[in-house]
Amino acid sequence: MKVVVVGATGNLGTATFRRLQGAPGVTALVGVARRLPDDHAEPYKGAEWHSVDVGAPDAKAALTAAFAGADAVIHLAWALQPSHDERSQWRTNVTGTANVLGAASVAGVGHVLVASSVGAYSPGPKHRRVDESWPTGGIHTSHYARHKAVNERAFDRFELEHPDVALTRFRPGLVFQEGAGHEIRGLFLGGLPMGWLKYVRPPVVPLPVQMVFQAVHASDVGEAFWRAVERRTGGAFNIAAEPVLDPETIAAVIGARRAVPVRLVAAKFLVWLTWRLRIQPTPPGWVDIAATVPIMSTEKAREVLGWEPRVSSTDALASIVAGLAHDTRIAGSGPLGS
Repeated sequence: MKVVVVGATGNLGTATFRRLQGAPGVTALVGVARRLPDDHAEPYKGAEWHSVDVGAPDAKAALTAAFAGADAVIHLAWALQPSHDERSQWRTNVTGTANVLGAASVAGVGHVLVASSVGAYSPGPKHRRVDESWPTGGIHTSHYARHKAVNERAFDRFELEHPDVALTRFRPGLVFQEGAGHEIRGLFLGGLPMGWLKYVRPPVVPLPVQMVFQAVHASDVGEAFWRAVERRTGGAFNIAAEPVLDPETIAAVIGARRAVPVRLVAAKFLVWLTWRLRIQPTPPGWVDIAATVPIMSTEKAREVLGWEPRVSSTDALASIVAGLAHDTRIAGSGPLGS
């Protein structure tokens, strides 16, 4: 089986690539990335590599060549920055996804797997779980969520136009691993130093009470991708670990004595102001995502794929806190991953 991973050097891409290396039945592994990694480093060595900017005008032709003879293509390339330039993000996230789908069709790939997100969902309940039928209209105040929702419509069209192709879409919660510390700091905190976390824990953590969301370790998402590839299973799947993260749980993981509730509007204003002043690169839409996306049921992934997370959400969160403290890099990857 020949498997191609697009966006193979980022947070999720590296975890998926690591799971596929040496997996039973995978006879050829191909990585596609904007900046190629050190192909002598784990988990990248021994693979075939292609340098492709998925949003470029010639990307479809380059991707078609990279997909030749592939049994499965896993699309993970995504841009979170520059957050002040939505057009640039659209180029990678939406145009790039269209190029991947188009190239997979031309190359005759029988199984396409994509990373959607909990952020693709319309606002939903925090007190009960929703399944994969919940509307995927996104959160209108977030670039990220809007792009995920647009891509969900592209996946719908692809399924209608290519009924012979299995399309798998995973909707994970926030994806963490220690190795992504440097990447996450750059994407969400800019140049803010985080080394102090090695020595000091904040006494309190100010968070809105609405900040209730799910997380999962990158290795567990990689496992889900492999299980779907192995079974050639199409469809949508929610992917998240337990427990659900709320302010008190987050404070406990960080090592703070307690969470201090703040008003959601105040948190959004502070994030908006510091983003507008370019003090930090996280737009306020991320606050809305954490505060309004529904809590997902992962029953379908457990039943259909036999998937079970091996890392708890609290351990996944602890891993990224450690990664931020030590500015840990994913071996061989560029500063933004894919």
